Amino acid sequence: MNLPFPIADEPDDIIREQGRLLFAGETEFLKGVVAMSGLPPADRMEVCFAGRSNVGKSSLINALTGRKNLARASNTPGRTQEINFFTAAESHYLVDLPGYGYANAPLAIVEKWQALLKQYLSGRQSLRRAFVLIDHRHGIKKVDEDILKLLDTSAVTFQCVVTKADKVKDKERDPILRQIREALSKHPAAYPEIIVTSSEKGWGIDTLRSTIATLV
Repeated sequence: MNLPFPIADEPDDIIREQGRLLFAGETEFLKGVVAMSGLPPADRMEVCFAGRSNVGKSSLINALTGRKNLARASNTPGRTQEINFFTAAESHYLVDLPGYGYANAPLAIVEKWQALLKQYLSGRQSLRRAFVLIDHRHGIKKVDEDILKLLDTSAVTFQCVVTKADKVKDKERDPILRQIREALSKHPAAYPEIIVTSSEKGWGIDTLRSTIATLV
């Protein structure tokens, strides 16, 4: 039986090399943006990373780029309060979106972030794909649904990247993946493949690099 939203295949050697080359050079922090007026020129392809607080977004970006401290990981929910732009190989932007689902941030700040997020997602022509990170231990929660609906209405293709796969027991993998697939099936903007990763073990990193490299 063909599953909806299958796990993405390992890239072939040619595409794997494209992905390696894209991230082989320096990936540099460009700027943090708190208003649409601060966005860099839309002069190259970009992908963005979204996920609830503590989903492992910073760790994934660091693993992708081979840099330990490019994106700062933190145990404090909501630390990333800006849209952070990084340059990759002078041809791509990697964009780190503010974490959502934070319980400790003041409401006014949350509303400001959400407004900026909506403006960015619906108004950025060079945005090729959003990668929405989902913690493999928990699956898709209600707080994730809000961003998935926003991506649907913004007409931005998003792909689910499952994080922290090494933290899940074998017997729990399939039920959680089933829940994720069922949730994704309700979203027309969802790209029909899932990438399963572990930043700690390096699982799925080549696949994600290759996916980004082929979004030309």
